[in-house]
Amino acid sequence: MELDIETEDWPAGDWEELGARAANAAAQVAPELGNDRLGVSLLFTSDAAVQGLNCEWRGKDKPTNVLSFPMLERADLLELAQDGPPELLGDIALSHETCAREAAEKGLSLADHAAHLIVHGLLHLAGHDHETGEADAAAMEALEIKALAIMGIADPYGDQD
Repeated sequence: MELDIETEDWPAGDWEELGARAANAAAQVAPELGNDRLGVSLLFTSDAAVQGLNCEWRGKDKPTNVLSFPMLERADLLELAQDGPPELLGDIALSHETCAREAAEKGLSLADHAAHLIVHGLLHLAGHDHETGEADAAAMEALEIKALAIMGIADPYGDQD
């Protein structure tokens, strides 16, 4: 998977390397993401920018931690041949202020929380959806936990009942 990463309104850090590590881990737990033809745009930005996107594309006038905008249907992704021209899988945007606040509330580093949200966003781009039912939520959560473990990041859901 090819990542096009932009950082604006985020603190200094190796966000490109983090994005690449998260994409690699996600591809290990969801092999459909490992197709070399795939491209993903990953934007590290502000609450204001994410709020604008959330309002425009989802009708929700508030910031959120991560937004995913898939460009391929899951069936098309699963059938995508390894050879051929590049295919845009979709776009992901992470909001700095919301991510930083959530990380602090959970006692996590910003990098670890951002890695979780990148994996979460990539799984959404691959057609996984935690909002379609408890079984789908549990399946997506399990993939996230496995991907984060590959990165050496603890289970973010471990302290929940």
